[in-house]
Amino acid sequence: MSDAERLATYVETWWQAIGDFTALLESLPEDAWALPTDLAGWDVKAVASHTAHLESILAGGPEETADIGDPPHVTGPMGQFTEVGVVTRRDHAPAAIVREIRTVTAARHEALLADPPTDPAAPAPGIFGLIGWTQQTLLRNRPLDVWMHEQDVRRAVGRPGGMDSAAAQHTADYLSESFGFVVGKKVGPPAGTTAVLAVEGSPVVAVEVNEAGRGQRLPEEPAEPDVRIAMDRETFIVLAGGRCDAEPGSVTIEGDAELGRAIVENLGTTP
Repeated sequence: MSDAERLATYVETWWQAIGDFTALLESLPEDAWALPTDLAGWDVKAVASHTAHLESILAGGPEETADIGDPPHVTGPMGQFTEVGVVTRRDHAPAAIVREIRTVTAARHEALLADPPTDPAAPAPGIFGLIGWTQQTLLRNRPLDVWMHEQDVRRAVGRPGGMDSAAAQHTADYLSESFGFVVGKKVGPPAGTTAVLAVEGSPVVAVEVNEAGRGQRLPEEPAEPDVRIAMDRETFIVLAGGRCDAEPGSVTIEGDAELGRAIVENLGTTP
C-alpha cells in the first residue's frame, strides 16, 4: 500500500466513524445527554461537544476561547484545550451539536477528497502541526478518537455495539502497538522477559525486553513466553483507553501471574 493509499484509508475510516457516532447521538433521548461517561467530569454532551470542537478546528473553523474555570478533572494544557469546546457549547441544544459535527466533517471530508494528502511526514494543519503532529499522526488518530468517544457514549447509555466496524479494528490494532512500551517502560521486567498480547480480532503481539529496557517486537509468538495475556476487543479497549476496569474474568493470564497483572494494570496508553 502506498503512502497516499494508507492516508486515504485513514480518511475513509474516520468518515465511517463520524457517520456511526452521529447516528448514535441522533438516536438518543435528550435526557441521555446528561449521563456521565467514564471520562472524568464529562457527560455525553461534553463528549459530543469535544468532538464538535476538534472537527470544527480541523475543518478550518476559528480558534475558540473560554474561561473554563478550575475543574478538578482538568490536569494539564491538553485538558485545558479540550475543555474549551465543552464550555463554549454548554448552552447548545443536542441537535445543534450533532448538526455541527455533521456540517464541519462533511466540509472537511469533501476537502480531503478534492485534495488528498499524500505525504505522511508533512506537518498536520493548524494547531496540530504546531505541537509536532504529522499528517500521518493526525489522520491515524482521528478515527481512533471518534470511535473511542462513540464507545464512551455507548457505555454511558447502555447501548453496547460498534465493535465490528472498520474504526473498531483500526483502534484495537493501533492501541495494540503500544504493548512493547507498556511492558518495557511502564512495567519494566528484566531483560529477556517475553510477553504476548492476544486481543480477539487483532494480530497477536509478542515482545521481548531488550538490554535497553525496551519491549522489542518479535516476529512470532514464542512457544513458551513468560506471560500470555488474552482478552476480547471491548475489554482491551476500556483498559488500553484508560476508561474503566475490566469485567471480572474477562482477562486470561497464562504464565507469570504477577507480571501479567502488572501489565494489565498498566495497559492504559491514552490520556
